Amino acid sequence: MSQGEFDIIHQYFDRPIDVEQGVTLGIGDDCAILDIPDGYQLVVTTDSLVSGVHFFDDVDPYRLGYKSLAVNLSDIAAMGAEAKWVSLAITLPSIDEHWISEFCRGFFALADKYQVQLIGGDTTKGPLSITVSAKGIVKKGQALRRNGAQPGDLLCVSGPLGDGGLGLAVKLLIGNCDKVDNQQAFIDALELTEPRLLLAKQLVNFASSCIDISDGLSQDLIHILEKSQCSAQVELENVPLSEAMKKQIQKGHISQLQAWQFAVSGGDDYELLFTVPADKIAAFKQLLNTQVVSKEAVCYQIGKITASLASNQQKETIEHSASSHRAITFTHLKQPINLDKAGWDHFK
Repeated sequence: MSQGEFDIIHQYFDRPIDVEQGVTLGIGDDCAILDIPDGYQLVVTTDSLVSGVHFFDDVDPYRLGYKSLAVNLSDIAAMGAEAKWVSLAITLPSIDEHWISEFCRGFFALADKYQVQLIGGDTTKGPLSITVSAKGIVKKGQALRRNGAQPGDLLCVSGPLGDGGLGLAVKLLIGNCDKVDNQQAFIDALELTEPRLLLAKQLVNFASSCIDISDGLSQDLIHILEKSQCSAQVELENVPLSEAMKKQIQKGHISQLQAWQFAVSGGDDYELLFTVPADKIAAFKQLLNTQVVSKEAVCYQIGKITASLASNQQKETIEHSASSHRAITFTHLKQPINLDKAGWDHFK
């Protein structure tokens, strides 16, 4: 007997609710009902993943389920919030129970890790696409935003950059990426990203601004600089690269400049990019080195916020810097380095 929409929902998506997590009513009614603790604010984010744009048609469904949630939880982390609930709207060309089962297995593997509950959504027929809306909570007035960076703040990231971009290049057979060995490591970085929710818990007490790196370091840094009306210097020798990336450089499969280019504009890293006042960085790093904090909570200092853009002429410069990127200077051992700073843009 063939399964219909509601059979699929009940079999694969309907799970017991946890009242202690603030869910009064979950899947099965017109809306979910949630309880927000006193003194907290709700943060909400939504991302759509479309076949042929955000993922390949033959993508492993487990990995697609995992990543469709991961990219949303990364946004929650960027606000310094605790992830709590998620809704899922999925459009399927047909009912393939093995595919749906594997998608759910990946989705709930990550949801269960961070105790995030699926509270509703929608299923419909059409070209494959996934839209996820994640919700989290943060103490009132403590959410991290993009507009708090100040001159003198230190610019930091939560992990190695460039692997996701190289993984995409490998999949697309761009340039000389066919020479890259250990390709699976970079494809894994592209498809199995880890949201930095554990680090987010610590950032709220130290960071002045934050964003997650989805479209490339330079593209996302520009968003902070636009909102904060500042400029920045990035020291490429301090930009973290994975051991897998370093081995490709050592073997001559890619150049140092190419590795930096992937780190700057490759995208799909989903690490956090954040600023910390200079007088707080020592205490922050000391906290991260304690046994209390998970090894997943890491800070790499890669540069600094260099100037405030206050005049009308300067403001005009920063507002147009999304295309020119004049607000960012890349250096290596204090010497300027010219890199293509453009990141991912759906309409370019």
